[in-house]
This record gives sequence, C-alpha cells and structure tokens, in this order.
Amino acid sequence: MMPIPATSTNNAVLSLDLPDAYATLAWRAMLTEVNLSPKPGLVDRINNGAHKDMALEDFHRSAEAIQAWLPRFIEYGAFSAQLSPEDVLKGLRPLGMACEADMFRATAGVNTHKGSIFSLGLLCAAIGRLHQLQLTVTAETICSTAATFCRGLTERELRQNNQQLTAGQRLYQQLGLTGARGEAEAGYPLVIQHALPHYRALLTQGRDPELALLDTLLLLMSINGDTNVASRGGAEGLRWLQQQATALMQQGGIRTPADLEYLHQFDQQCIERNLSPGGCADLLIVTWFLAQISQVHHYHN
Repeated sequence: MMPIPATSTNNAVLSLDLPDAYATLAWRAMLTEVNLSPKPGLVDRINNGAHKDMALEDFHRSAEAIQAWLPRFIEYGAFSAQLSPEDVLKGLRPLGMACEADMFRATAGVNTHKGSIFSLGLLCAAIGRLHQLQLTVTAETICSTAATFCRGLTERELRQNNQQLTAGQRLYQQLGLTGARGEAEAGYPLVIQHALPHYRALLTQGRDPELALLDTLLLLMSINGDTNVASRGGAEGLRWLQQQATALMQQGGIRTPADLEYLHQFDQQCIERNLSPGGCADLLIVTWFLAQISQVHHYHN
C-alpha cells in the first residue's frame, strides 16, 4: 500500500466499499474485453489471434492479479487530492510498477495488460480525486481529470532524442503516433467523443450488448493510430487495418450474429499479417468501464 503523501492533511471521504465497487467494474471490464469473441487479431475465446506467447487463461490470471491493486489506485487518488495534478503521476508510478510486477508473476512474464494498468490506474486515481474533492463523477470528468495528471507526458517521454529509442519513441519519431500516453494526456477523446457515445447509442437502440461492443471495437480500429499494430506492421499495416475496419463499418458494422462471419474473416487476415490491435482493446476496456460508472452511483447514493 502506498503511504499517504505528506502534503495531504485531509481524511479521505471515500466510503469504505466505493474503491472495491469501482475496482470490480474495472476488473470486469478487462474480462469483458478478453472474453468478447471474435476479435480480429486479438486473444479471445476462439483463438489466440496474432499471438504465439499468450492465451485466454493468461488474461484471466492477469486480470485477477491486477484486481487487487485497483482499489489502491482509487485510494491514492483520494489521498493525493491536495497535490497539484501533475504531482499525482509521480506517486502513481510506483503503484503501477508494483501492479505490473504482479501481472508478470501471474503470467510467467507475458505482457497481457500493461496498457490497461496504465489507463485503469489513471482513471481509478481520477475517480478517487473527484470523490475526495466532492466533484461530479462522470465519464467526462474522470477522463479530464486523468488528462491533468498526464500534462506534459508526451513531451517528456516521447520527444527525447536518446540513442536507444524505446518502441514508443521510435513510432512517435517515424509516424507521429503518441499511443497510450497521447490519448491519456488528451483526455481519451477517442473514447469520449467516439467509442462511448457509439456504444451507448447501440445499447439504447436495443442492440445485443456483445454485438454492440464488437461494433465499437471496429469503430476504434478504424480511427485509432494503434501503436501495437504499427510496431508489428509499420505504417502500411496500420493503414490496412484501419481501411478494413472502416469498410466493415460502412457496410453496416456488426448488427446481427450473421455479421460475425466478417469478423472471423478479418481475424484470419490479421493473423496472417501478424497484426494485433492491442491499443484498441485497451480503449475498449476503458469504454466499457466508463459506460458502467453510473451503476456505482445508483447503488451508493
């Protein structure tokens, strides 16, 4: 457990079960995404997608290991509420690294959910901060608060000219992709402006929840500059994946079980090209999680 920052003199106003309630939703978001099938290029209940080093069980074990840390992110967000937003990230890093270590232990070294530890850690800390400051907790306020934690992150971490470039720095320099850092620093616009309203609209229309989520994944694949895809297939691979997803959306997307055949075909093409839209999967987890936030309010008001 992280210590309470010395600069915080407030007692946390979170009720004891709120962190667990939000953490359970975040854990369910990870399971909902990996169990969703069929997903082009991604691990699901049908196959391992374009992955030779991981399987469905790895994701289940990983989600369980991460679940124990999620309330701590929320509690840290509450305890650090008097810090400037930019200082919150410094305290989140050790928590995130410890959570990652537990994930790697659970999966015998396989990186299943590193991106989700980053995004869910930020969002959970944002929820804690909003509750502590007695501000409204909505998808929009959660994401805008997370964005303040990440102010300057892209500049600091992607624009450095090291001799030994990280994968993220290389993709930024070559293709201008900012990946998970850029999306977080901008307040998750792909989720708030696109995926979340799309998913909510489909549910309002009575669409089957699984089909609605698959359709939302396709939408994300059509618009996200996915660094996972680019690292495997370069600019050409990313362009191909976005074009395929866009074409499927233009012909109506995933409306009925019969449309799943298009996803099976897309999956095989991604496997043949060794492309896996892991960044889109992470954003789908964020989308589903934020769509459920009102449940916590309903049961705790």
